Amino acid sequence: MAVLKLNLDEFDEVDYGLIAIHSSMEDYRLAYFINQNLPIILSKSKDEIGVTVKEGDVFFSKYFFEDFKNDTLWSLIQNKSEIIVHKKSTGQNLFLNATVEIATKVYLISELKKVDYFLKIENNTAPFAVEETIKNLKKIDRIAAVYAVNPEKIKSKNNLIF
Repeated sequence: MAVLKLNLDEFDEVDYGLIAIHSSMEDYRLAYFINQNLPIILSKSKDEIGVTVKEGDVFFSKYFFEDFKNDTLWSLIQNKSEIIVHKKSTGQNLFLNATVEIATKVYLISELKKVDYFLKIENNTAPFAVEETIKNLKKIDRIAAVYAVNPEKIKSKNNLIF
């Protein structure tokens, strides 16, 4: 009887390009300017990306465009978000037994904390598309820096599976 083996490494391949964007713009403004400079039309997704941390669940906004002509999916993903935790004040201070709000920053990709947004290009068959996209994104005035990221070197790349 023949034995069939399934190699799980085949499913672990990265088939997307990833571009890091440093910008102080709000996500909707960045999506607008990207739509102006690239041949895509990003629109806000109703499904946000959820990540569970010890403080609770945190959600990251996502904009997407599905290019049926080229069979490509574009996603603009927020990398930084805040979670607000309510705690009772402890210790001897002026606000004894008062409820205090503590805001904690959470990152989708924690290794790249300085990055504000990621542009993920799935099913990218043309290798020049990432370089051409970076060149067009550099034309946007309010983007401080933009560069390609190798997804293979990211430890928390599972957060990019959605």
